[in-house]
Amino acid sequence: MTQLHSPSGSTLAEAEAFLDAHPEIEAFDIVLHDANGIGRGKIIRRHELLSFYKGGRHLPISILGLDICGEDVHETGLIWDQGDGDLRAWPIPGTLKPLHNTTPPRGEVFMSMYDLDGNKMTSDPRHALQRQVDALAAEGLHPAGAFELEFFLLANERDANGKMVPARDVLDGRPSSKTEVYSVDHLHGMLPLFSDIYAAAGKSGITAETMISEYAPGQYELTLHYREDVMQAADDLMRLKRIVRAQARAHGVTACFMAKPNEDYAGSGMHFHVSMQDDEGRNVFVEEAEGQWSDTILHALGGLRATMGESMLVFAPHANSWRRFAAQSYAPVSPTWGVNNRSVALRIPAGDIRARRIEHRPAGVDANPYLVAATVLAGIRKGMAERIDPGPETTGNGYEGGQDAPPIPVDWRSAIEAAKGSAFLKEALGEDMHRTFTAIKAAEYARVARTVSEVDFDLYLHTV
Repeated sequence: MTQLHSPSGSTLAEAEAFLDAHPEIEAFDIVLHDANGIGRGKIIRRHELLSFYKGGRHLPISILGLDICGEDVHETGLIWDQGDGDLRAWPIPGTLKPLHNTTPPRGEVFMSMYDLDGNKMTSDPRHALQRQVDALAAEGLHPAGAFELEFFLLANERDANGKMVPARDVLDGRPSSKTEVYSVDHLHGMLPLFSDIYAAAGKSGITAETMISEYAPGQYELTLHYREDVMQAADDLMRLKRIVRAQARAHGVTACFMAKPNEDYAGSGMHFHVSMQDDEGRNVFVEEAEGQWSDTILHALGGLRATMGESMLVFAPHANSWRRFAAQSYAPVSPTWGVNNRSVALRIPAGDIRARRIEHRPAGVDANPYLVAATVLAGIRKGMAERIDPGPETTGNGYEGGQDAPPIPVDWRSAIEAAKGSAFLKEALGEDMHRTFTAIKAAEYARVARTVSEVDFDLYLHTV
């Protein structure tokens, strides 16, 4: 087979070197992430890898027009409007990695979608993020960042009332039903699982860092090393979710990335830390004297604050996402900003001013990090270009402030309508990605809205 030019920049030499270095690997997960951040693709055998790198892999265009259940969403325009024809997916350079704890041994590679002529298929979330990275590069700016991963470890079986319950310690089977926030001893019971997570991350080239017992029974947080390449930061998050899910399953428990699996406790966020470097590698958010904020970081905050309302569907994309937003829940309820304050949506963390950054806190762990990063970068670009004033800093309890802040939607349906009508979000994601994403969300809303749930019977069966 003649090698075609790879529009992603992947090379056959990378695949050949990997196969030489890993003679034990028998198969590969080839993974494309859709609008919901779900990894879709195939498992190919070892002998197929070189042909994948030589000529890409044909996949139906409809793979990017699926809802959360994998059903076609015709309103995306990606199904029969296109004849559901094949496009070509290509491997992403640097994403070919061995997987940990698999039998037989497997590897993994991310891919991105292009048309048959090599043009970017712009309903692919990776391309949406790359558009914003390229736009900033044209302005002499380069975003760096990292995501935080919060998640629950749950038992595979529910309790007698159908509720999810925290997983027992994998070390000794001890139950845990308390909020063990920041407890070090509590972490010890999950050390065999955590050790496998760290080992898998290391094999994948991810520097996973601090593990924390978070603010709910069975909830944990894993931090990631800061990346100078924000696309790599999003890749890290996507790969780490797959790692946590796989290693949890191997240890007999369930990793849960719902934003709000338990109504009585805090939900799980995906905070995005972002800074901006110039062509010389200087952090342009750094102030001359500590606490005397630069116009650059203030305008960036202003853009994020001004665009948050119309962008909330990206940060809270599912029905369950909206259960996370409640006062005193460590999830922001209005577009406020502050310093060293976890009750605001946009936080300037304390620390060395050379590492000055914005912590963007609205996104749940169920959001797509490529779309989150694209939207955040677009908001920062808008704020800096238009010199948007962020308004006064919120001090103290941010849940009691923010009355003068721009409004944000109060529920999922309002967020869908705001996103559909947003010229900003259309520019942030690109027209095709915007259409695809909002159509998928509208279809998912309709699915949920027509479903009769147990709560309907609990509230109304014997009362109305």
